[in-house]
Amino acid sequence: MTDTSADTSADISGRDSADRLHPDAKIPAPLAAGLALQIAALALPGTVVIATVTFRAAGQAESVLLWAVFASVAACGAASLLQAFRAGRFGAGYTIAIGTPGAAIAVSAAALAAGGPALLATLVVCLALFQLAFSVRLSLFRRVLTPTVTGTVMMLTPVTVMPVMFEQLQNVPAGAAPLAAPLSAAATLIVIVGLVLKAGRGLRLWAPAIGIVAGSAVAALYGLYDFARIGRAPWIGIPAVELPAPDLDFGPAFWALLPAFLFIGLVCTVQTVSGAVATQHVSRAGPRAVDFRAVQGAVAGDAAGNLLSGLAGTMPLGYRPTGVTMIEITGISARRVGVALGAALIALAVLPKALAVILAIPGPVAAAFITITMASIFVTGMRVVVRDGLDYRKGLIAGLGFWIGAGFQSGAVFPQLVSDFAGGLLQNGMIAGGLAATAMTLFVELTKPRRSRIELPFEPSALREIRTFVMAFAARNGWGPAMTERLDAASEETALTLLHREDTGDGDDDGDGPRRLLLVARREDDAAVLEFVASTGEANLQDRIALLGEAGAADSIEREVSLRLLRHLASTVRHQQYRDMDIVTVRVDPPAADSGGRS
Repeated sequence: MTDTSADTSADISGRDSADRLHPDAKIPAPLAAGLALQIAALALPGTVVIATVTFRAAGQAESVLLWAVFASVAACGAASLLQAFRAGRFGAGYTIAIGTPGAAIAVSAAALAAGGPALLATLVVCLALFQLAFSVRLSLFRRVLTPTVTGTVMMLTPVTVMPVMFEQLQNVPAGAAPLAAPLSAAATLIVIVGLVLKAGRGLRLWAPAIGIVAGSAVAALYGLYDFARIGRAPWIGIPAVELPAPDLDFGPAFWALLPAFLFIGLVCTVQTVSGAVATQHVSRAGPRAVDFRAVQGAVAGDAAGNLLSGLAGTMPLGYRPTGVTMIEITGISARRVGVALGAALIALAVLPKALAVILAIPGPVAAAFITITMASIFVTGMRVVVRDGLDYRKGLIAGLGFWIGAGFQSGAVFPQLVSDFAGGLLQNGMIAGGLAATAMTLFVELTKPRRSRIELPFEPSALREIRTFVMAFAARNGWGPAMTERLDAASEETALTLLHREDTGDGDDDGDGPRRLLLVARREDDAAVLEFVASTGEANLQDRIALLGEAGAADSIEREVSLRLLRHLASTVRHQQYRDMDIVTVRVDPPAADSGGRS
């Protein structure tokens, strides 16, 4: 006899997991606050330490340093709130943690040394404006910031972070017992891993917090937990305001440092793009196409946060991967967690004693937990690369980019030359590997066969011109009738589907002028690739094709038939949605009997 009760229980549990793995999931406020505090406990120490090290290295006064730390934490909270709320074009609408990037230490210290907080403020504002412009025109970089590049950058995050975190394993007071650090780290690691692997869903949600508490308790037995720091901190307090007036002289120091700040802005933007893509992958049950409008919003949210940081006279901020890790561990991606995270960071900025409780966590405990989070981030980066389809080109780009980054990070690649180039930025594995992957991707794009293109008004009468263009393209490449007919049918179905989306009012087009369509065709090996660039729409074709056959996948028989035809005519369909355009890339492989033509 079948145990139906067990099956029903499993089914209910599965539905509960799927319901919570969605940005719009409604979760209890205490649960959202608890998860947010766990993310804050991971993001805060780095933000505080990086700001402290930078301002002290530049010889700034203690009052300026205290204000900078306060402003950094508060700005990270405001930016995290914005990312979750998604106010207009600003914010991704997902739980995205914001912190201070270590890559900005050198350039920020140089700016402080050259012109004080005033010069730093001006340069960070310029960085924010650069990011804002990048977010508006993100579609122009779609051929370079591919999933292969962004996934590789994601995989390199642990390579960059872990050397520093492993040093924290030895960060104990002089004279501490030899077993203090190993036992504290081991307790943290064992508790978290054990709960994640074997505990029920309810207990697994609190695995990071329980592990950190367990590790800190063991550390306290050996005198590693800094209770004195908590005792010294006031309950409530805001440091003296040190708002700098921006330096608008634009002297030699400004122009000398501006390229470095823009480069840091580019690095942070690539990290945000990578993080926003990864967050989307883990925030919903089942595979879905990436919504690049949310990616644009994430970059614009970073720009708004950096504008706030610049006006406050503190360092730039950027994406931190801890949010992705918590979603992976807990299976909860509700944006309510992101809202609670932002509120928690702002509250912690004005509650020094609560902030001290987090900062007092011993180094070995933090290092053990970061090890778990970095493992999760590495796997997420691999998923981003693999889901895009891993051919030999993408495999080489991802593999070589990763090992170049690892080599530069470890100092194994010409360390004397690297340390002197661009202020030592290439010693950061994420920057070095990301640049290598980007350069290889750009090389592939620039060396592709010549593209044919046509631009015309996007209306039903354009179908005749599209057909003539596609048939001429097939003839130039020497394809036979079977391939020509397949290309003709695929292009017609794609254009009709996009036209239907526009005619039913699904579009998100901000322009007031007539709609236009750009069709670009190129040969790739023996296949044809057609790229349709049109105005935007809400429903993603890539997702709709994947969902065909499921209840409610299509809202009319006509649309479902059109999508089914496209699925059978094309080997792959990729739909990228931006705020300024819709891009559908269709790859059509020739029939077996018609694979000839020019090479």
